[in-house]
Amino acid sequence: MAKFADKLTDMLRPAVEETGKELLGVEYISAGNNSVLRLFIDHEDGIDVDDCAEVSRQVGAILDVEDPISSEYNLEVSSPGLDRPLFNKAQFSAVIDETIEVKISMPLNGRRKFKGKLIAVENDSLIVMVDNEEYELVISNIDKANLIYNHKK
Repeated sequence: MAKFADKLTDMLRPAVEETGKELLGVEYISAGNNSVLRLFIDHEDGIDVDDCAEVSRQVGAILDVEDPISSEYNLEVSSPGLDRPLFNKAQFSAVIDETIEVKISMPLNGRRKFKGKLIAVENDSLIVMVDNEEYELVISNIDKANLIYNHKK
């Protein structure tokens, strides 16, 4: 599924950038008539509802022409929020020393979910410290990753 999301990201990025926004990533959740195509956008001045509507119109036109998804789906355009989703190596590199949560497609040592401090990004892998143990997670094996918001007083 990640390859399909990458294809959608490449297809939709120019339309999002035309609006002056950055496309952080795309999630496609296949669930029959309740399928969702979710785009996460950002801008240095923040994102509001009007920004999401503008990107939705731009992207909707591309999706109508290209028709990459044959079944029904809902298009959602969103800001990344506090628990920012992470999609690529550059985004991971920007949050080293932060807490992240990662779900991988192929189990590692019998587990698929990891929540801990991102220690490093090396080659095409993440080094994550979970309960005083380091795990090397291959980026291409990641189904979903999020920054965990940590309110510091």
